[in-house]
Amino acid sequence: MRSKAGLFLLAFAMFFAALSPLTRWYAFPRLAKIPPSQYQDMVLEAKPATLVDYGTMQAKQVEKLTIVQTLKGNVEESTRIEKTAGRDVVVWDALTFIAGPDGKMVSTIPERYIFDAHTQDPVHATGEMVDGEAVRRRGIEFKWPFLTEKRDYEYFDARSRRTAPIHYKGTREFRGMEVYYFEQTVPWTKVPYPRQMPVEGLDSSTLEKSTGTSMWYTTKRMFWIDPVTGAPVNGEEIHQEEMRGGTLLQGRDKVTAFAGHVKMRADYVDATVALVTSNRTLVLLLTSYLPWGFLGLGLALLGLALWLEARGRRRGTVRASGAGATAPGSPPPDPRPASDGLRSSPRP
Repeated sequence: MRSKAGLFLLAFAMFFAALSPLTRWYAFPRLAKIPPSQYQDMVLEAKPATLVDYGTMQAKQVEKLTIVQTLKGNVEESTRIEKTAGRDVVVWDALTFIAGPDGKMVSTIPERYIFDAHTQDPVHATGEMVDGEAVRRRGIEFKWPFLTEKRDYEYFDARSRRTAPIHYKGTREFRGMEVYYFEQTVPWTKVPYPRQMPVEGLDSSTLEKSTGTSMWYTTKRMFWIDPVTGAPVNGEEIHQEEMRGGTLLQGRDKVTAFAGHVKMRADYVDATVALVTSNRTLVLLLTSYLPWGFLGLGLALLGLALWLEARGRRRGTVRASGAGATAPGSPPPDPRPASDGLRSSPRP
């Protein structure tokens, strides 16, 4: 490489070519993370729904049941746990508030979800709980990892406090986005009563012991996941809860406590899609746009450096050949050997 410009371009070509894999495989795993202060709310509805009337212990159909779910980042707890965990941690204080058609509380279930900010793997620390009960989660909850794969995942079911596979069911289109569709079916499982009940004076912790009436639950859970960010853009559940046996049911085997097809409200679907669309651009910047852009720029600079080198060599060849050529119109060179400048004088 003869020219300074060629050497300069070659150096930059090597720099950008090396920057391409570094951006994808080094920078992305460290820069892509959930912020610890994130706040998100969501409203879901079941229209119609079946709900138990605790006054008569009879199941009745209601026009609508509303579920308000909030996720609030707890920065103070995140900072505390990070000191001992040695990695970036997010703490979400979640609250699921279920309201009847009159707006009155049906049940309230708080959670504390602690997970790795980069991988979304659960992090076990003091305070991890569901409805005041200490748990040790296994698998994901609420959010899939960045760059979600086409495979089954382990998903934590908060109602039963158990982890089970959630199955990948194929790629679909949702609101113009390519998403991965997942399903999980939780079979009928005995679950605890919510600690906060809609009837004053009803102690959920002793309800089953005192009456012999237990709570059972099953659900079919469905998620539409953006594979780039791992965020759900839509979610639904076909949810059923039953109270079984005991004296509380007055001789009946079971009573439906709640049943309904729970869906995200349309305006929250729109807001979620808009948020995910903006966030996926940032993830694609680190996983696709910049790595491929740097690689393309490196190849372009390499090509330009080689072109400059080839052009410089051609010019050098032309100058070298021109130095030994005869100018037009000049006499041809004398083919005779040059003398030493001394000539013999003719004899007299």
